[in-house]
Amino acid sequence: MAFDERVVNGMRVLAAIVDSGSFVRAGEALEMSQSGVSRAIARLESRLNIRLFDRTTRKVALTDEGRRFYAQVSPLLAGLEDAVATAGEGAVKVRGKLRVNTDPLCARLLFGAKLGGFLKRYPELELDLMARDHLGDLVGDGFDLAIRLGQPQSSSLIARKLMDTRVLTVATPAYLRKHGTPKKPADLESPDHVCIHFRNPATGRPFDWEFHRGGKVTIVNPRSQITLNDGGTMETVLLSGYGLAQVIDIAVEPMLRSGALIPVLTAWPDERFPLYALYPSRHHQPAKTQAFLTFVQSLLP
Repeated sequence: MAFDERVVNGMRVLAAIVDSGSFVRAGEALEMSQSGVSRAIARLESRLNIRLFDRTTRKVALTDEGRRFYAQVSPLLAGLEDAVATAGEGAVKVRGKLRVNTDPLCARLLFGAKLGGFLKRYPELELDLMARDHLGDLVGDGFDLAIRLGQPQSSSLIARKLMDTRVLTVATPAYLRKHGTPKKPADLESPDHVCIHFRNPATGRPFDWEFHRGGKVTIVNPRSQITLNDGGTMETVLLSGYGLAQVIDIAVEPMLRSGALIPVLTAWPDERFPLYALYPSRHHQPAKTQAFLTFVQSLLP
């Protein structure tokens, strides 16, 4: 027997009649009219080709066939109700597995030290955080959410900007003592300076060296012998005093505070790099996704 919506509804009505002992009270429990209850049972009897109830003016009782059928379907109905309740809990309760796609830099800088506290707050949550250079296929790869640096490519995903972070040009004090402090972007093209390129994971090519001021953009092509694609390696090479680099401020903020790195060309202060949350749909967002987004926003400046 192929089930359709009317069959399932008839089974629910059947269970309500058995539980309450009458068509009238079943209708009250289900917020249906008595005639609606009778029609639902008549359709189910017609579909099953059996009579479910013996009805008199004084009482309603299951027939033998009705008792056998009810004994078979009542566990199924209970299972359906449990499944619906469990699914509904996901909308309001932070539980289950949450798969998050993020940049290696975000994983290291934003999440690492704080994840323990977040997970303690939600003991029924299991977090699968994958750090990788490329977004890939968010839905096809089974992710609930992505937190990614950079402008997202056009797609069917919902893109929500979380913040803009400044792009800075920095070097160590030792480098600047040895090579001098550049006064304008074009100075970086001089043989006097050494620059560190960083590869754009979206294009596979090094990021352009851009300088933004008052709506105008200046692009230079500095001399470089090295191109990196890892933030940790960039930090190590920078702190060795090897050269200048363009970085986002959230990546170097502790080193700026301590004086280990010095920003240069600060008269060009307007370049920004965005952080986005990406997810499949804005509708019926699970509580676990909302909780993680709230956690991410609490980490941002």
